[in-house]
Amino acid sequence: MNLEARKISFVQEFLRIDNEDIISALENFLRKNRTEVFEQNLKPMSIEKLNQEIDEALEDEMNNRLTSAKNLKQKIEKWT
Repeated sequence: MNLEARKISFVQEFLRIDNEDIISALENFLRKNRTEVFEQNLKPMSIEKLNQEIDEALEDEMNNRLTSAKNLKQKIEKWT
């Protein structure tokens, strides 16, 4: 059975569950597992990449390509 078929089968089985404790346990498992997978895939930034990021940030500051927190907050408030 391929991954797509397994997902469909899992969702169908999940939809048959009528026990809130089982649903909560599955939610907790998914949340914990997603966090663990994310943490396993984290890789430290190299010194070269860090220095590049710093250089770019300094260049942005020198060329006035920054947005203040106050201006950003005002822009976000207009979104809603």
